[in-house]
Amino acid sequence: MTGEVIIEYRDVHKAFGDNVVFAGMNLEVFRGETITIMGGSGIGKSVALKLLIGLLKPEQGQIFVDGQDVVPLGERELLQVRRKVGMLFQGAALFDSITVGENVAYPLREQFNLSEDEIQERVSKYLGMVGLEGVEDLMPSELSGGMKKRVGLARAIATEPKIILYDEPTTGLDPYNTRRINELIIKMQRELNVTSIVVTHDVASALMVSDRIALIHRKKIATVRTVEEIRRNEDSLLDAFMKGRLEE
Repeated sequence: MTGEVIIEYRDVHKAFGDNVVFAGMNLEVFRGETITIMGGSGIGKSVALKLLIGLLKPEQGQIFVDGQDVVPLGERELLQVRRKVGMLFQGAALFDSITVGENVAYPLREQFNLSEDEIQERVSKYLGMVGLEGVEDLMPSELSGGMKKRVGLARAIATEPKIILYDEPTTGLDPYNTRRINELIIKMQRELNVTSIVVTHDVASALMVSDRIALIHRKKIATVRTVEEIRRNEDSLLDAFMKGRLEE
């Protein structure tokens, strides 16, 4: 798969004290694709997402988002970049003290100068898109785990981003809700024409939602393959990882 590169990690190095996470990470993400980043636990999958939106800074390297290197940017400039990016956090990260509707509206109030009517219109539209019409007045405590994930997704897409980041989107969900979230990831790509990066350890989900899969191994992106290539067992590293046989 080739096309216009919208995201690029170029020779990225990141460490936390003596714990080196990345030592020369390189990855290109094409506009409109869904790419999944996989790897063992604690290997840096979520760190890659945080680097992309400037929540963490690398010690070395460049990270381009839509042609702009985000590494040297200050907080005010990063806000402009983050407007292009929606993120579904691992635990949905909803605010327990406000309603579902206010949760979805939160980034709209923080980042955009919209009228109250425009905000409510977007809240209703994107809750509807994830199959949660009419739940605006519920509190997060009244929702199931799967519903919380869908509210989190509605909040991520309400800003109408170019890029959506999914951090372990199906963790803790039963098989029915796992499939539902996976179907929504596919739906978001098709209907909103977004570029998506998914971080997951769930092999079945990765194969279902992805155009390509990248594997973090030994502090780098060791390989990137299309799902078709993986199904044909054309990559021994990814095959070993998916069968639980990959040694660090």
